[in-house]
Amino acid sequence: MTVSKAAEKSAEATAKGAEAARARKDAPDDAGEALQLGELSEQLGYVLKRAQLKVFENFLHCMASLQLTPAQFSVLLLVEKNPGRNQTEVASTLGILRPNFVAMLDNLESRDLCARIRSTNDRRSHILVLTDKGKAVLSRAKKLVATKHEARLNELLGGANREALIAMLSKIANEF
Repeated sequence: MTVSKAAEKSAEATAKGAEAARARKDAPDDAGEALQLGELSEQLGYVLKRAQLKVFENFLHCMASLQLTPAQFSVLLLVEKNPGRNQTEVASTLGILRPNFVAMLDNLESRDLCARIRSTNDRRSHILVLTDKGKAVLSRAKKLVATKHEARLNELLGGANREALIAMLSKIANEF
């Protein structure tokens, strides 16, 4: 049995069309169809990281007028609460590597938010203090965090869930 040239071309065109349709179905959709995460959406580490990114994004938005990052805010809070402690102790408590911490302190000092003062007990060490400007900026930052950032998290989670989440995350941070 022979197939006419027209039928052969028609079959070839149909096969190519079906193949193209399959390729379009497997290709990413230009309309923005989300990728399927599969098991990834059940990985605690992945979900924690995604949550952290969202929280940091909101924090940066709330702190835009003060140009403070979460790490800088944390440093200012620790220095306020622990005046006269050295930079090694603060960096260690926050889990910030020494080179990164020195660069951050350089930035905070250049903005006149904190100062490093040579320790009278150990001349190799520097203690950290807030400047008057640092105290004023931190005061404003704490108000913004409370009224915008933390308030949004509290609204999203509710008080009991917020406390439970802090307890669970603290357990991971301290015991894992």
